Amino acid sequence: MSKPVVTRFAPSPTGFLHIGGGRTALFNWLYAKHTGGTMLLRIEDTDRERSTDAAIGAIIDGLEWLGLDWEGQTVFQFARAPRHREVVEELLAAGKAYRCYCTPQELEQMREKARAEGRAPRYDGTWRDRDPSEAPPGVKPAIRIKAPLDGETVIHDKVQGDVVIPNKDLDDMVLLRSDGNPTYMLSVVVDDHDMGVTNIIRGDDHLTNAARQMIIYEAMGWEVPIMAHIPLIHGPDGAKLSKRHGALGVDAYRAMGYLPEAMRNYLVRLGWAHGDDEIMSTEQMIEWFDIADVGRSASRFDFAKLENLNGHYMRALSNEALFDAFVSTLPYLPGGEALRAKMTPEKEDQLKAAIPGLKERAKTLVELKDGAMFLFAERPLALDEKASSILDPDARRLLRDIAGVLAGVSEWTVEATEDAVKAFAEARGLKLGKVAQPLRAALTGRSTSPGIFDVLIVLGRTESLGRIGDQATS
Repeated sequence: MSKPVVTRFAPSPTGFLHIGGGRTALFNWLYAKHTGGTMLLRIEDTDRERSTDAAIGAIIDGLEWLGLDWEGQTVFQFARAPRHREVVEELLAAGKAYRCYCTPQELEQMREKARAEGRAPRYDGTWRDRDPSEAPPGVKPAIRIKAPLDGETVIHDKVQGDVVIPNKDLDDMVLLRSDGNPTYMLSVVVDDHDMGVTNIIRGDDHLTNAARQMIIYEAMGWEVPIMAHIPLIHGPDGAKLSKRHGALGVDAYRAMGYLPEAMRNYLVRLGWAHGDDEIMSTEQMIEWFDIADVGRSASRFDFAKLENLNGHYMRALSNEALFDAFVSTLPYLPGGEALRAKMTPEKEDQLKAAIPGLKERAKTLVELKDGAMFLFAERPLALDEKASSILDPDARRLLRDIAGVLAGVSEWTVEATEDAVKAFAEARGLKLGKVAQPLRAALTGRSTSPGIFDVLIVLGRTESLGRIGDQATS
């Protein structure tokens, strides 16, 4: 009987959780859920100069926003350094590792010689078989593993297929630096083994690391986890994803107004597909996802597709759920805190009433916020450029007349206000748009908004007539 699947997400806290890391976490999470297994979280904080508490917080916050949970306590790699050193002692005792007394200058000379001879710069094994009694005084040794000198290392990769690396291309890598600190290569292997990780799913930029790490597994007599190295994400132009393409932190996507469920749906399809299904629930992703179905070629990030998908998810949410998502995201949106400060119970009610019209025109929560700004504007409204051009002298005189008509509407409803405005337009021989556009500009300060009669009802009789009056002229 096979062991339960255990995956892990293991970011380095030297910055935000970038979008590629978010997809790696999602693939680990989905595969664990699909197989009935578990996902663990390990923070690889061995780079003490660059690892920060703020970055750790941002990673955990990003995972929680994406809706990706993990089993048990978060493991911090640096705290496990004594265990990593213990494994090195075992390898030394078994004759599978050795002390290397090369100075930095000697190592540089080795690299220069290799380059001069057209070889890759690798350690030449100077201390592999030398007696430690020959060690120069005062030099603290690094500990290196004895890598196989011939044959080949084969990575049976679930995504890349069998990857064969000649052992002559792998040198005796350092396990423990001369200052006693474990290297990344060693720490990853020990932690994955001790945490019971059965499946390693990570970016294909780690593929060359895999062969080196397998040497440690085999030296310790440990079972090598099943590996899957997923292609990196590229920009729309096919170049490596950069900030100009969208290689931002997951937190930036929240600030741009994307919903976590839309992000999950978009990210899962960067490199994996289930037939022609574009939109899928989280439950469907879990049911359908298999790491073996991930493609080998890099996927391309496309903001237009993400926006369209997010717009779909916004429209699919109930009005109440979208209101809740919007309000909870306000602190992260540009200008959101200022808007939240204006969110009185009366404004909340107005916003709830406006949501049905707003969500039809918005693809992100930022667009929803921008569309809702007219609710919070103070009189007299500041007009944008298009609204100013609409409100020419003729339009302002029209507003004076329509204000009188609306003031006489007995019941302030969509139907009653629409009937009154239509009757007014017909009486003047005007198309409805010729009346609606000046009304929209006066009521919202913009040339676009939800349906103008919805706007009248949401604002209420007093505020609507006040705004129209501000822009009307005699």
